[in-house]
Amino acid sequence: MSEEKSFNDGIIEEFRGNGGKVGGMFEGISMLLLTATGAKTGRRLTSPLAHTRDGDRFVVIASNGGADKHPSWYFNVLANPSVTVEIGDETFEAKATAHPEGPERDRLFEAQANLIPGFWEYTKQTSRLIPVVTLDRIS
Repeated sequence: MSEEKSFNDGIIEEFRGNGGKVGGMFEGISMLLLTATGAKTGRRLTSPLAHTRDGDRFVVIASNGGADKHPSWYFNVLANPSVTVEIGDETFEAKATAHPEGPERDRLFEAQANLIPGFWEYTKQTSRLIPVVTLDRIS
């Protein structure tokens, strides 16, 4: 098992066991669980992500901790935009829409990074433009 998978599994377990709340480095940050279908494997994979809101939409950033490559969940939602979202004790289906560049991406990124400044730090660690994804509830 990879170190990242083990780390994420711990966060997912804590999230589900505490009504959507997690501690440690994510204490006080709004988290959600995004379950998407793997682009290559076809398996359902869950990722814990910080999020903000933009009206009725949920906003997540494909920062991958400032790495030089997009996170796997980003490629998964590009290939299969029908996702499942868990927030608190609620689970619902949503449609993921990628915003890889442009004014809407910039506005959404800035709004989230202003609330969670770690996202500004990630931009200093990579030369890639970090995409934003919006999640619109469909059920």
